[in-house]
Amino acid sequence: MPAWLDIPEEHKRSRGYRFFEILPGALSYFILLLPIILSFISVTAAAFFILAYILIYFTRSIAFDVRAFFGYREMRTQEKLDWNAMVEEVERGEVNPEAKRPAWHRSNIERLSETPSIVAPHEIVHAVIIATYNESREVLEPTIRSVLNSDFDKKKIIFVLAYEARAGEKIEKQANDLVEEFGGNFLHAMAVKHPANMVGEIIGKGGNISYAGRELAKYLEQAKIDPKNVVVTTLDADNRPAKQYFAGLTYLYSVVPDPIRASYQPLPMYTNNIWDAPAPMRVIATGNTFFYFVLSQRPHLQRNFSAHAQSMRALIDMDFWSVRSIVEDGHHFWRSYFFYDGNYRVYPLTIPIYQDAVLAEGYVKTLKAQFIQMRRWTYGASDIAYMAYEGFFRKNKVPRGDLISKFLRTLEGHVTWATGAPLLLYAAFVPVMFNPQNYAANELPIIISRIQTLGLIGLSASLFVALKTLPPRPARYKRRRTIFMILQWFYLPVTTLCYGAAAALYSQTRLMFAKYLSFIVTVKAVKED
Repeated sequence: MPAWLDIPEEHKRSRGYRFFEILPGALSYFILLLPIILSFISVTAAAFFILAYILIYFTRSIAFDVRAFFGYREMRTQEKLDWNAMVEEVERGEVNPEAKRPAWHRSNIERLSETPSIVAPHEIVHAVIIATYNESREVLEPTIRSVLNSDFDKKKIIFVLAYEARAGEKIEKQANDLVEEFGGNFLHAMAVKHPANMVGEIIGKGGNISYAGRELAKYLEQAKIDPKNVVVTTLDADNRPAKQYFAGLTYLYSVVPDPIRASYQPLPMYTNNIWDAPAPMRVIATGNTFFYFVLSQRPHLQRNFSAHAQSMRALIDMDFWSVRSIVEDGHHFWRSYFFYDGNYRVYPLTIPIYQDAVLAEGYVKTLKAQFIQMRRWTYGASDIAYMAYEGFFRKNKVPRGDLISKFLRTLEGHVTWATGAPLLLYAAFVPVMFNPQNYAANELPIIISRIQTLGLIGLSASLFVALKTLPPRPARYKRRRTIFMILQWFYLPVTTLCYGAAAALYSQTRLMFAKYLSFIVTVKAVKED
């Protein structure tokens, strides 16, 4: 692996690198203070800034709701497709004239007749790396069974259970027992123990799955399996692929123009335990699902997140994932992007990987665990410095326009994450506090209130999608639980402020003062009948 590809060690970060670590937090605090600053200078300027910000936020919220609906509809469409039959048609190079197929499938067949893919469908082998730390068998076994229940030949799937030595003998025995029990169903299966305290690594998922990936590479070499034919999917302990996932991924890998220089992003849906989670956690989980519905409609904004897939060839060339980032999934996009000089993209696959909403043993512990999870996600702001360092301070062939666009979008996204909800809460009242006699200052809260009322119309679309994506209600809950699934949306302003903005500001503040976050595993509890 090129030495430049990984994040610089903490004591080796230059002043330029530190500047871009400080930048997101500095901008966020400046924007939060800007209504107060402008109110001292000019009430009119303050009112225009606040009104413009709210209107932009409102417009984007409406667009978010619309795209979430279309993303949901696309998921339902893809669930009905016969992916295995479409894979066979790619293999044959012709579409069954009697079958109903989407137009993009026919276009792919025509394109491949002129420019064949470097990988034929029958050559593709899947590898599944399931990362675990201290999760119980009750969490892990359903994940393994979901892989076995897929509509795909399991003898073309390699199962790797990656566990941590620091978790102790109990977890080691559990991992070996699971591989022994289920391994015979796969092409190959192995439990890989990640040693503790490896030099150059921070504690986190990246080191675990990278070590497992290197062991997988050894097996492929022994079995004489070409890494370019292997697609690696990484799963957390609670990630359960839909039945169509492996067939759909096989299709996508065999038809895209350059399958090596790409990642494949399924749809994260936090619905495994949605009926069991407390109401605030349900709102956050559903909001996260909506976010990836939206991204499925905007492929140019796709990044690796949680469960994702990539060619084994690419992973070997890059020495797998970062072992110095606690957000190894999103960060891996930027590693790949710079490794391939910008000639890299993420293809959305609108097939679900079902995941858990945050649920710990006890309400207070669940609230705390949710904040820990959100601060890790918002710590993706650390990639801004990495992007600037690799893109602007190191010689590379990445197209300048594309790099600048991605950099600004990423920076804006993290700043908005930290500032959007607080500004909505207080900004409209700032000018009138400093200028109680000013007409514009007094009218501003009324105008903003009316805009926010209109925003409730968009919320109805989100409510529809939320109810449609709910799994069946467990027998242990009565019908009135469904009513709470609607009423829970009153928590939305609170969760957006306390878990979205607060977590983002927390992470950005830590980066500002070089108090780097360490990895803490999200607690996963299981509620049984």
